[in-house]
Amino acid sequence: MKTLTIFLLTISCYCCQAQTFSITIANTLHNGPLDGRLLLLLSKNNSSEPRFQISDAANTQMVFGVDAENWQPKTNQLVSVNAFGYPIEKLREVPAGDYYVQALLHKYETFNLQTGHTVKLPMDRGEGQHWNIAPGNIYSKPVKIHFDPVSANEIQLELNQVIPPIKQPEDTKYIKHIKIESKLLSKFWGRPMYIGAHILIPEGFDEHPNARYPVAIFHGHFPDDISGFRTTPPDENLKPDTSDRFHITGYNKIVQQEAYDFYKLWTGKNFPRVLVVEIQHPTPYYDDSYAVNSESQGPWGDAITYELIPEIEKQFRGIGKGWARFMYGGSTGGWEALAVQVFYPDEYNGCYAACPDPIDFHHYTTVDIYNHKNAYYVESEFKKTPRPGHRDYLGHVSAMVKDMNQRELALGSRSRSSDQFDIWEAVYSPMGKDGYPKRIYDKSTGAIDTSVAAYWREHYDLTHIIKRDWPKIGQKLQGKIHVYVGDMDNYYLNNAVYTAEDMMKKLQNPNCNCEVDYGDRAEHCWNGDHSQPNYISRLRYNRMFIPKWAEEVKKRAPKGADLTSWRY
Repeated sequence: MKTLTIFLLTISCYCCQAQTFSITIANTLHNGPLDGRLLLLLSKNNSSEPRFQISDAANTQMVFGVDAENWQPKTNQLVSVNAFGYPIEKLREVPAGDYYVQALLHKYETFNLQTGHTVKLPMDRGEGQHWNIAPGNIYSKPVKIHFDPVSANEIQLELNQVIPPIKQPEDTKYIKHIKIESKLLSKFWGRPMYIGAHILIPEGFDEHPNARYPVAIFHGHFPDDISGFRTTPPDENLKPDTSDRFHITGYNKIVQQEAYDFYKLWTGKNFPRVLVVEIQHPTPYYDDSYAVNSESQGPWGDAITYELIPEIEKQFRGIGKGWARFMYGGSTGGWEALAVQVFYPDEYNGCYAACPDPIDFHHYTTVDIYNHKNAYYVESEFKKTPRPGHRDYLGHVSAMVKDMNQRELALGSRSRSSDQFDIWEAVYSPMGKDGYPKRIYDKSTGAIDTSVAAYWREHYDLTHIIKRDWPKIGQKLQGKIHVYVGDMDNYYLNNAVYTAEDMMKKLQNPNCNCEVDYGDRAEHCWNGDHSQPNYISRLRYNRMFIPKWAEEVKKRAPKGADLTSWRY
């Protein structure tokens, strides 16, 4: 009876007396109702602002989130001790103590979709869907406070800072930029929507007005400009940085040197003359659309293939035929390169997919969405074993699948975190009744929805689709598929590649003639180069794959194709 009394007193403390954060917006920044995700950030250190200290790493600090809808001027929003968070699940569970605190509103906009649904999502504003640097988001300056979850007082914070706009890149001799309004996407989203690209122009472009060029499409995350290209030697005064991932001091200078070396190759005599295109296609869900059509995001695949690429070819003298386009990329870009080749087999003539996101959903990182019941834990009557989500090349685990999803759920409900597992849902899932993507699994418990898994299989499981559709697309894909992955990929992406390779080896009429290669003990984004460490090879996508394709295309180009005008 004594124990029960103590328990009831504890419950009473949480119900009747609890610390609360009251958030207001400065009058000058609040001229009308606002929607968004209100984030409360707590840190035990002042090494940087709390908004820059949230990650999957062991040293992450804390974030708690609540949805703010129709937030009216001169009113406050409360963040109570029941707010959901990461890595601690509830604010009430945070130990009493001194913390640096900061609040931030990640703004949402309203979209009236072609489907008839109305959704509220964060529009990218030039930053590549990063809530902590998104222009227009408002936040408070960090302050030191004493927090006690059972204290009755209210901590007040004012959002009075605005993240400034991001300067857009300018055209140079070799680098050009293009942005078009997509009719297809604008129709779906119910408002003007744009896609763009950074374009690397070949040496001799102006001196050879009759030359027409193949297009090399480098898929990947949101590029702020052409990557890995620098017309000047490394900065002699550059202060060496330290790469935690590669355990190298002065990696920033290595990056600059590689970029300058590529410039010298690009302008040299023997490098193939092509147009390099890095697409900029952020969506309201992520920094990148995944370059395919989907129910919740709309026809990004068609917009890129039938609107953007032809416009680039028109403006910059591309050959304009499917045989003269090829793709390469790593991680997200690796999945895109393979998926686009499979979904548009006539429009592209080769893909080089490095460390691709899961290409077989039996290995959705460490989750089998078809046979597992729970994404977070191994099934067992008595033992709760978490599924790992991130490791290093020795197999040391630093994050679990549940951890990574918990962080996303704190950052945004309804697949709105602008992060990895949520974008997979936004791309692969059918649209729910509320207009947002259906969950593949319950974000809180990990319970898998088998009906959503079945939809994923038929629409986006690339291994299943290649096998299923091989009688129709086999002749068009033969020899065009190249997949590379490290056998110690940080996100276990090599597991899906093993299954895909086993399937492709069995394809007949015709044989696949596919290339699959593995890097021994190589981590994420190994791209097939056995001669260099990963920290170098990851900087050499252009110099690796452009010459490789230029040789391969001789065997696959149609009779009469222009294989000479761009080889000056």
